[in-house]
Amino acid sequence: MLAKSIGSLFFPVPLICEMLALGLVLLWFTRRQKAGKVLVTAGALLLLLLGNTGISGVLLRPLERRYSPLAVSSGTQTPSPLQKGMFIVVLAGGYSSDPSVDLLSRLSEATLARLTQGILLYREVPGCRLLLSGGPPDQAESMARAALALGVQEQDIVLERESKNTEQEAILIAPTVGKAPFVLVTSASHMPRAMGLFRKLGMNPIAAPTDYLAKGRMRLEPDNVFPGYYGLYESERAVYECLGITWETLNHEM
Repeated sequence: MLAKSIGSLFFPVPLICEMLALGLVLLWFTRRQKAGKVLVTAGALLLLLLGNTGISGVLLRPLERRYSPLAVSSGTQTPSPLQKGMFIVVLAGGYSSDPSVDLLSRLSEATLARLTQGILLYREVPGCRLLLSGGPPDQAESMARAALALGVQEQDIVLERESKNTEQEAILIAPTVGKAPFVLVTSASHMPRAMGLFRKLGMNPIAAPTDYLAKGRMRLEPDNVFPGYYGLYESERAVYECLGITWETLNHEM
């Protein structure tokens, strides 16, 4: 929890705010005018760069393209990796417990994309089972209710309800899937870190990335020139996953 809190200080928006705030304090309340100007200028430039979807896409695309989409439809030439009886593990990506909104609105966009992809894969081969993973308050249960409403059979759903992060998900899922190959569904940017954590425990996941954010090539348009929330969101995802991979690497070496 402490590492996550410290890491959030280096996310684009907090970091930019920190630089601007410190710069303004130096300009208004100290004689360190040069340092203040440098910090304010650096914060403004960082906002322009990281809020630009062209720049944020460059940061995020290498993570999202590490693993290719899992092509399993009957129209493809590649043999399907799905086998009868195998697990399709879907990792939750966010949830709101607000009772005043409908069930699907409580699931984040990332969770909905992951769950939809999991259900599509489940329908490819009869006999596959969905393992829905998400900790308290009731992420896994909400995903299960949505899956049931979308036609998944109740006996084909297995829940992991206790995890609070990806590492815990891997640890708690390991006894269920064992050494057998299984499909791992999560956001494309999250997939490199998730694959590393599951493989570290001796499991054999097959990557099925979804929820791609950096799509297409940059075109010179007004929306791509000025900073915006989507560019900052893409940059945050890239920084978050890179920090997570670095932290897991350091823990593995210690």
